[in-house]
Amino acid sequence: MNYYMELVYLASSVLFIMGLKGLSHPESARRGMHYAEVGMFMAIVGTLVSGKIITWEWIIVGIAIGSVIGAAMSIFMPMTAMPQRIALSHAFGALAAVLVGINEYIEKGFHQEISNGLMSALGFEVLFGALTVTGSLMAFGKLNEMIKGAPITYKGQNIVNITLFLFTIGMFIYLIFSPYDATIFYTMIALSFLIGIFIVLPIGGADMPVVISLMNSYAGLAAAATGFAIDNKVLIIAGSLDGSSGFILSIVMSKAMNRSFANVLFGAVGSPQVDTSKLHEDRPITRFGIEDTKFVLEQAERVVVVPGYGMAVAQAQHTVRELSDELEKRGIKVDFAIHPVAGRMPGHMNVLLAEANVSYDQLYEMDAINPTMDTVDVCIVIGANDVVNPAARTDKGSPIYGMPIINVDKAKTVIVMKRSMATGFAGIENPLFYEPNTKMLFGDAKKVMQEIVAEFKKN
Repeated sequence: MNYYMELVYLASSVLFIMGLKGLSHPESARRGMHYAEVGMFMAIVGTLVSGKIITWEWIIVGIAIGSVIGAAMSIFMPMTAMPQRIALSHAFGALAAVLVGINEYIEKGFHQEISNGLMSALGFEVLFGALTVTGSLMAFGKLNEMIKGAPITYKGQNIVNITLFLFTIGMFIYLIFSPYDATIFYTMIALSFLIGIFIVLPIGGADMPVVISLMNSYAGLAAAATGFAIDNKVLIIAGSLDGSSGFILSIVMSKAMNRSFANVLFGAVGSPQVDTSKLHEDRPITRFGIEDTKFVLEQAERVVVVPGYGMAVAQAQHTVRELSDELEKRGIKVDFAIHPVAGRMPGHMNVLLAEANVSYDQLYEMDAINPTMDTVDVCIVIGANDVVNPAARTDKGSPIYGMPIINVDKAKTVIVMKRSMATGFAGIENPLFYEPNTKMLFGDAKKVMQEIVAEFKKN
């Protein structure tokens, strides 16, 4: 039985690797997800037939409850809420690792079988698992606007956080050499839960993509440690893949914002939202209407669409694709410029546009589209703010200074679709709105897009 189980685990591990490889490109992403799904199914089956299960009652209950929750989340949760769903998934996975670690500690402790090596794995598992649980829940709360998205800070916060983390690490090291001190073990878990709360609360909405990928990395590392603790090879492999890929993705996200990990975790980018409606009464903006927008688009040869979180909130991705189709019928080339940190999770805009069946050939990364922006006739910015803010290039006092942006201001005409003049996640104003080539089109992105599409369909 062990021979067949190892074969199943090997096959599932290969499928995990193939799945991760498939996710590296939009065209193969769907196939990669199928590989990963089959791999996970095989890993579960391999565990169930391993012969190590004493009783099936709670196993069946767990499968039933988990299946119902998973099905409900996939069926009823809209694509626009995908960041929140991912944050919850990280919390659930990390909680499972913590519970397994506690159970293993109790069982092995009862039989006095906790070695220094096993305690190292258990301590790492519950420490990173616990802080991932609460950290992911805090991220969920911020993404779902149950908690203020702006940084929640107080004087000396970084010192408190670093001291608490070092104190918890000290407990971890102590437990490696004194594994049967249960009081220290459970205190370390409790403090780890607090650390998760404290490290995410001061992080602003602008950094949520990095937080999501970082929590993904922590959950993977906790799962890998679980594999070492219970001698499960597929958990070690899958957790290592998850942990390393999440860490690399976090680096990519930080690079996309021209910021270091330390700056993300302790910099608290973002400020409380302020009323900017009266700050620049002497700086007029140019308002556009539906007919104005249609006229400008009709004259264009090339249009670039820059989607942002506003598109996600309005669920306008399908209408955006309809407009793209109408323009292409008239011989107008339409491309989509995707910033790495647009939205609230890595790849957020790619997921939404893929759902709307926008061709992968139309999607361009920031580095690919920027050199050609001065040839663009019309650039439509849909709910994006900080990722197109030229202050990142010019204002050294700005918290986003140095962050690579999509250079929409270089297009001949820029049409910005927003509900209002409110600031973005970083809480700073966007001078793009006052440029002479910028036209502001206010309103719900989906409704505005539908009206533009209707105008084109009249002809």
